[in-house]
Amino acid sequence: MIRFCLSAIIGLLLCSLLAGCWNRRELNTLGIQLGAAIDMKDGEYRVAVQVVDPAEVASKSKGGSKRVPVTMYTATAPTILEAYRKLTTISPRKIYASHIRVLVLGESLARDGIANVIDLLWRDPELRTDYYIMVANGQEAKNILHILTPLEDIPATKLYKSLDTSSKAWAVTNAFTMDKLIEQLVSEGGNPVLTGIKVIGNQRMGEKQSNVESIEPATQLKFTKLAVFRKDRLIGWLNEEESKGYNYIMGNVKSTVGHITCPKGGYLDLEGVHYETKIEGNVMNGEPFINIKMKTMSNIADVECNIDIEDTHIIRRLEDEEERRLTEIMRKTIVKLQKDYKVDSLGFGQAIYRSNPKAWKKLKRDWDERFTRLKVNISVDARIQGTGSVNNSILSEIKE
Repeated sequence: MIRFCLSAIIGLLLCSLLAGCWNRRELNTLGIQLGAAIDMKDGEYRVAVQVVDPAEVASKSKGGSKRVPVTMYTATAPTILEAYRKLTTISPRKIYASHIRVLVLGESLARDGIANVIDLLWRDPELRTDYYIMVANGQEAKNILHILTPLEDIPATKLYKSLDTSSKAWAVTNAFTMDKLIEQLVSEGGNPVLTGIKVIGNQRMGEKQSNVESIEPATQLKFTKLAVFRKDRLIGWLNEEESKGYNYIMGNVKSTVGHITCPKGGYLDLEGVHYETKIEGNVMNGEPFINIKMKTMSNIADVECNIDIEDTHIIRRLEDEEERRLTEIMRKTIVKLQKDYKVDSLGFGQAIYRSNPKAWKKLKRDWDERFTRLKVNISVDARIQGTGSVNNSILSEIKE
């Protein structure tokens, strides 16, 4: 019995020696990638990664360095994984992608198809799925990550935080993550969209340290409109208003601002604080149709006209005007997708499937054609709940 106990104790001690991070990698042997840009160049993939320099970040926080806290490494190869591995020929450290914040896809690559890019990044077990994916609007993705940005020393971090903030406060943009993109790609009766990003100003000036040393940078990065895909291929862009319409329909809007026209002229701004949208699919006599129902709550944020907002009849007229405005914006988006691009990016096919799976089996065979003539009914219920800290505008108090 004693011998058995000793054997068990020795076995447990030996097991403890085997515990630990057998596949650990020391931090000083890795290049931490925060941003990646992928382009198609002469039939091959060009991968550019933005790697953070921890020593420079620490030095900058103490005010002891004027060097940029990131560096870029670029490699080109027939496949994306080969390009990544090829980076080791120029980087002193192996690129570690688990902390990636943003992935920028070049427009030419997006038009050729992004399936190969998505397959690699989705398959990699080290990568999380919460990073943001965007398309370089009219330019190469690499150029986006080359721009030095104020407030945030690391451009990739700037892009992540800016898109995160914008998607919560401005209805034009949306923060698309990898898992959300995959969901859009594999679902029947739907096609993905991604937010666009572009360089505003001179590209070369934006790559210099002086770009962050003036009050107003000569070059900035700006999120623009939404890119429309047919499956994995970019086919066009929505304009700013159509991008708003897309996000209204899809229920992506958390808060935004829009102006309406006052009864006697001038404008009044409404700050939307709550949006709720439902897409209902139906089939009647073999023909599908969609009902979109939206409820909104807004506050009067800015009055630039002579109007009595203490009058309940006036408030009702403003609510009617807001309902008309939102309906028109969503209608323009639907028409653009039906008539110009002929692609269901709004998940209407999925709505039909959820309501009538049996009918969808027949409808999906020629859904792209049916989508172009799909009847869509839009109903908006807009309510104004507050007027801010004052009632009528100061304009009404100014004497002639």
